[in-house]
Amino acid sequence: MISSYFKIAWRNITKNKFHSLINMTGLALGMAGAVLLLLNIQYGLSVDQFHEKKDHIYQVYNKGIIDGNLLCWNQTSAPLGPALKKDYPEIKNTARLMGSDKLFRYADKKIQAEGKVIDPAFLTMFSFPLAEGNAQMVFNNPNAIVITAELARKIFGSEDPINKIITTPTGDNFIVTGVLKDLPDNTQFKFDYLLPWEYLRAKGIENATWTNQNTNTFVELMPAAQVGAVNKKIAGVVAANSPIMADVKVFLYPLSKVYLEGRFENGKPSGGNIDNLRMLGILAGIILLIACINFMNLSTARSEKRAKEVGIRKVVGAYRRSLIFQFIGESVLMAFFAGITALVLVQMALPEFSTLAHAHLSVPWESPYFWVAALGFVLFTGLLAGSYPAFYLSSFKPVRVLKGVLKNANALVTPRRVLVVLQFVFSIFLINFIIIFQKQIRYGLSRETGFVKENLIFHPLTDDLRKNYAALKNELINTGTAVSVCESNSPVTRISGEEGGLKWEGMDPKANPSFVLLMESGGFIRTNGLTLAAGRDIDLERYPGDTTSCLVNERSGKVLGFKDPIGHIIKDDDVNWKIVGVVKDFLIGEPDQAVDPVLIKGSTGGNFISIRLRGGPSSFQDVQQAEAILKKYNPAFLTEYQFADEDYAAKFQQAKNAAVLIGTFAFLAIFISCMGLLGLSTYMAENRTKEIGIRKVLGASIGSITTLLARDFVRLILVSILIASPLAWFFMHSFLQKFSYRTSLSAWILVAAGGAALLISLITISTQTIRAAMANPVKSLRTE
Repeated sequence: MISSYFKIAWRNITKNKFHSLINMTGLALGMAGAVLLLLNIQYGLSVDQFHEKKDHIYQVYNKGIIDGNLLCWNQTSAPLGPALKKDYPEIKNTARLMGSDKLFRYADKKIQAEGKVIDPAFLTMFSFPLAEGNAQMVFNNPNAIVITAELARKIFGSEDPINKIITTPTGDNFIVTGVLKDLPDNTQFKFDYLLPWEYLRAKGIENATWTNQNTNTFVELMPAAQVGAVNKKIAGVVAANSPIMADVKVFLYPLSKVYLEGRFENGKPSGGNIDNLRMLGILAGIILLIACINFMNLSTARSEKRAKEVGIRKVVGAYRRSLIFQFIGESVLMAFFAGITALVLVQMALPEFSTLAHAHLSVPWESPYFWVAALGFVLFTGLLAGSYPAFYLSSFKPVRVLKGVLKNANALVTPRRVLVVLQFVFSIFLINFIIIFQKQIRYGLSRETGFVKENLIFHPLTDDLRKNYAALKNELINTGTAVSVCESNSPVTRISGEEGGLKWEGMDPKANPSFVLLMESGGFIRTNGLTLAAGRDIDLERYPGDTTSCLVNERSGKVLGFKDPIGHIIKDDDVNWKIVGVVKDFLIGEPDQAVDPVLIKGSTGGNFISIRLRGGPSSFQDVQQAEAILKKYNPAFLTEYQFADEDYAAKFQQAKNAAVLIGTFAFLAIFISCMGLLGLSTYMAENRTKEIGIRKVLGASIGSITTLLARDFVRLILVSILIASPLAWFFMHSFLQKFSYRTSLSAWILVAAGGAALLISLITISTQTIRAAMANPVKSLRTE
């Protein structure tokens, strides 16, 4: 019985090759798009879920009132971890992480690497296994280093790295005591090497104060500990050790939620990456549903050709359930072939898709669970696509169909018309969304930054460059390569630190605003092209007392409440900082957010050197000359400068990738919908061949016949536009609320999206309607 079902299904598929091809192509594209998105979702859900102790590991967060808002952040002070382990028996272990960036030398090789300074418990708490070395002993020496297998290959090649010495230009000698297996792709922890926390203490650079929050702290709870009870006990630990931070509370947040639900609003979790995954899930469902709707429409459209088959089989004794199995079998068989095609398409598209998604995606061909899931996916698609046609076709009454009397296909509302409208509602919705997404990106790109990013380069201030800063600056300017040079703790395009807990005269006692902290020795304004609104820039050469002077931007002036900030004092612990200048607001944070309040302090020993090149026709030569001068004064380190305009543009790269990704799948959804229209218009033209011939014999023009054939489809698209437009408007309005600096909604977006959908639909159906209208009526009427 089952074999006969498949034989009949195969005959029907091969008999109607064109419609079968459209059906299978639509299903294959829909399934491929859905699989790509599902692979991305699976990757996101798996991030840091491989740690064996993940259910007992928590990240320590702070909670406090900043600038009138209840905020949560995961940067903690260095003494917090040891204090938690010492005073709270429910906490089994703690591990601190701090970023590190070093240039390593071995033989004639120089390798720049990024790592972490950690507590030794990190290796026992987290599942990053060692390929070589003992996790309990690798950090017995303050100068021990554990490197990843990837870094070991770069430095040592095929040599055994254990007990080898690698050095840094600053005079540090590290002995390799362990090699980690290559890190999994699906982890938030990215590093090339690990150093023990004892290294900071031995070097005297630990900075173990409660007010300096530059550390990530993780804790492992005892198996029987309840996180709620622990949170109540540890809430006041920071306030108890630092009166200036009396309003800061501490709480633990599960490691398993840090990546997916790491965003907080008003002190409570409010989503995060899980929101993006949900959006991808909805998009996958829409694409698959559109493909299935295509199948339903084309299957039910051919109902007249299958009606007599149904009638005869019922007359000879076939039950309705057997007919349902028959039609479901056809759809499952077609879904099976479409699924094979979809996997081929997925494998071909995966490298490019992985780049757009910023994820290392792969198809787990060797996993039996994958094949079970793939089979289930094919069955689900086949059942979804074939369910309505099966029940619809099997419902025909044999007496009516054998007499040629079917259900009224000319009714105002039919299931097929509803499905076509639903299909294009989704497509038009996606067109609207991609238009507003692109508009928001362009709006951010065109935003006034408040600084001049062209002809501006910056470079990390290495020990050599710091030592030779004066000579380097003089040569850059004296040779005409640069017009201005400055040192600062970060370039103007980045935020490297923030500061709170400041006091000033007349401040609201309940306020605790946070300021972006910049530090410079002079020339910051001119070098970065900022605009001075009042006062002067910091200049430690002319004004040695500027080590306690500061600048603020206009936004900071409003936060501080000063009508004229010049001369006012800001107190930071025991230091009184005098405001000597005000700069116009400039964009240092995210381009789609409001301007941050900025505090610029006078200080020596920055982390970056910024160079304002001369510009003009000789820009390329200036860059080459600047590079040569940097190398001259930076012999022991790598010289790797960056362009400020490229660094600023990089802030948009993730949004651009997301726009390309969404746009690609929106196009795919529209393409699948148009394939369905093509199939329906082809079938309609076939059914009305004789009617068209008679009309042409009676004098109907090609234009009138084309209009007649396209009219019903145009009506359906117009209905789709009317339904999709208000839904899209509401969604786009909600979407834009996420951005402080956002573009405006315009009616032209709805018009453009609807017009695009209508135009694409007309182009699709015109290929068949014009062809049918131009057919020779003699051929179509010859059989009569």
